[in-house]
Amino acid sequence: SGMANSSLTFSDVRNVILSAHKNTGAQDKVGFYDTWAENYEQDVALLDYRAPLLAAECVSSFFRGDREKAAVLDVACGTGLVSAHLKKMGFRHFVGIDGSLKMLELAKKTGLYQQLTQCLLGQDEVPVKSETYDIVIIVGALSVGQVPLTVIRELWDATKPGGYVCMTTRGNPDNREYKAELEQMIRALEEEQKWSRVTVVEVEEWEKAVSEQDSGYIPGAIYLYQKGFKCSP
Repeated sequence: SGMANSSLTFSDVRNVILSAHKNTGAQDKVGFYDTWAENYEQDVALLDYRAPLLAAECVSSFFRGDREKAAVLDVACGTGLVSAHLKKMGFRHFVGIDGSLKMLELAKKTGLYQQLTQCLLGQDEVPVKSETYDIVIIVGALSVGQVPLTVIRELWDATKPGGYVCMTTRGNPDNREYKAELEQMIRALEEEQKWSRVTVVEVEEWEKAVSEQDSGYIPGAIYLYQKGFKCSP
């Protein structure tokens, strides 16, 4: 069960994470995640990566609907960390999309997902029908060099009226500009009355720092928004 690699040190993992954060083209990025897939879960465990759990808890604490029936779209699902947490919280129906086939193969092995689709976010259109999901969640992918912000509208579009969109991002210096742009985009949709803010949680200890400028833990943020109901004409 991958125990052979358990001697991996934090500094080995650090280099992997730094390459994940690098601003490379989409194809390179997917290639990188394909190669990383096998060790991904133990690497992020060493990183004490708390985002999947924290985002799932955030959704869980505000969701008032029927969990057994709720449809969840897990965007950039990776190996399935987020849906695994949501399942423990009573959710049952998961559809996952990710750019990496290798990650999707591992996600498939979990047996969590009714459907898994490969999709290069920001490049391919998100392969879902409008207004289909009670919860749309994207954890970890919204950051510099990863997923362009244009995807935010697509997430909104996939959500049922009254449904929730949960997004996360890092708050360390190399992602600061992206975070500000993300918040601008979120506000723009708010001003268009497309959704309203449920909660925004700034987290001090998001994950262990890997870059030279950061030490200890880096911060992160969770944004939970509820899609508006259409006004009758």
